[in-house]
Amino acid sequence: MEEKVLKTIQKYKLIESGDKIVIAVSGGPDSMCLLDVLRKLKEKLKIEIVVAHVNHSIREEADSETLYIKEYCNKHDIEIYIKKENVIELAKKDKIGIEEEGRKVRYKFFDEVLEKANANKIAIAHNMNDKAETVLMNIIRGSGSLGLKGIEPKRDEKYIRPLIEIQRSEIEEYCRINKLDPKHDKSNDDNTYTRNRVRNVLIPFLKENFNPNIINGINKLSIIMTEEQNYLEKIVNNIYNDVKIEEKPKTIVLDLKKFNKEDVYIRKRLLFLAINKLFNNTKNIEKIHIDDIIKLCERNIGNKYLTPNKNTKVYINKGKIFIITTI
Repeated sequence: MEEKVLKTIQKYKLIESGDKIVIAVSGGPDSMCLLDVLRKLKEKLKIEIVVAHVNHSIREEADSETLYIKEYCNKHDIEIYIKKENVIELAKKDKIGIEEEGRKVRYKFFDEVLEKANANKIAIAHNMNDKAETVLMNIIRGSGSLGLKGIEPKRDEKYIRPLIEIQRSEIEEYCRINKLDPKHDKSNDDNTYTRNRVRNVLIPFLKENFNPNIINGINKLSIIMTEEQNYLEKIVNNIYNDVKIEEKPKTIVLDLKKFNKEDVYIRKRLLFLAINKLFNNTKNIEKIHIDDIIKLCERNIGNKYLTPNKNTKVYINKGKIFIITTI
């Protein structure tokens, strides 16, 4: 396992000598495997590690899981940061789902620990199965070719996923052999959640009836699409720099004439890129919104504007496209 993880680290240049890494640990098999492997590799990699753990206060066993992780860290002299939050109450307050709230709380805390510990990377325990599940979920949602990339090994030069080329079965076997006794999150058995239905129902069905190596097959598709999308991103970035007139934290201005000359596919990618630059994501921006903006640009009607969501405004004025964040 250590050698496979080391190869992934080297292949994607996830870790460099001197890095200080925050390892996100829930207490489940994936994160305990990640923690144990990076602990064993830290001398070879010449890195420091600390642990960040969030207790969501959702399940009765949550406190015992926190204690389990603390005991592991104490045994191996690893610094640990713990946060306890009532995610259910926060989700009600923010009017979002429990899963989304939990993710929001976790990543905010990971960034806080990164700063407190003077670290420079955050290691997340996503594995090959997680990647396959994400690709399938994106296909079901109709997310387009970008969704086929799935989970990437590295994001923003900060988040790293050393287990991304390891299957869950290998992780569980590693935990068994090394007597890690990871904790089972019972919420993973609840098929009311889409990801759990994909994991517990759809993938076993595909394995049994279509391809026993479906996880590897989807991973190969993801690798191919990632290569293609990365190439396209370079092209779109070059065109964006030519079309862009102005870029500020809350406003991006594009040249309408140059924009309209591009193929419709490139125009869509340019809009997604501009919106991503303003918000660091394209959440709540759907195909219908992009199509409407393109129509607005083609018609070149003055004093008309669109609001794809409550935080975004797009309008045309004097041969320019203005994309503005209203927050």
